[in-house]
Amino acid sequence: MPFLEPVTLKGSHASLVPLSHDHHDGLVDVVRDGELWKLWYTSIPAPEGVKAEIDRRLDLQAKGTMLPFTVLDAQGRVAGMTTYMNVDAPNRRVEIGSTCYRASVQRTPLNTECKRMLLTHAFEKLNCIAVEFRTHILNSQSRKAIERLGAKLDGILRRHMIQPNGTIRDSVVYSITAEEWPMVKAHLDWQLAKPR
Repeated sequence: MPFLEPVTLKGSHASLVPLSHDHHDGLVDVVRDGELWKLWYTSIPAPEGVKAEIDRRLDLQAKGTMLPFTVLDAQGRVAGMTTYMNVDAPNRRVEIGSTCYRASVQRTPLNTECKRMLLTHAFEKLNCIAVEFRTHILNSQSRKAIERLGAKLDGILRRHMIQPNGTIRDSVVYSITAEEWPMVKAHLDWQLAKPR
């Protein structure tokens, strides 16, 4: 049985469903909401590149190195994409990343709940020993969101990747370990329950 198999995860603010080409038009709307592809430090496709990005993610899923999801909001509308990626099945590790949300749902409980569902599945169903997060060193919004989850800084991979625009990215690496998960889970539950 493969380490990762497509699964649907449901919460009150969002659902994570297996990515498919049926989500194409909704994902085009996602990247248009806030013109996300213009953020130079990310790799979010422009509207005309969404089909190729779906193809890329599904190809990596077929190879066993990624499990991509479409994020749906509470009303069932497409709100974004996220993945388990850089899958290391023998060592029971995954990275949560390649995430983007339409601008109108950013800074809402949706992202917190999505991460809560992904972390719960990783630690409680896949028996992961650690879950990793990586982001561009200059992506302060993403870094703050990862830190709010309770992930700890592991370090910086200097000159880690060549970006589509030719710049070289330093990647900031964070993780949550299985031993830390109960505390992080309680913190995420508190964040989701507190008034906003």
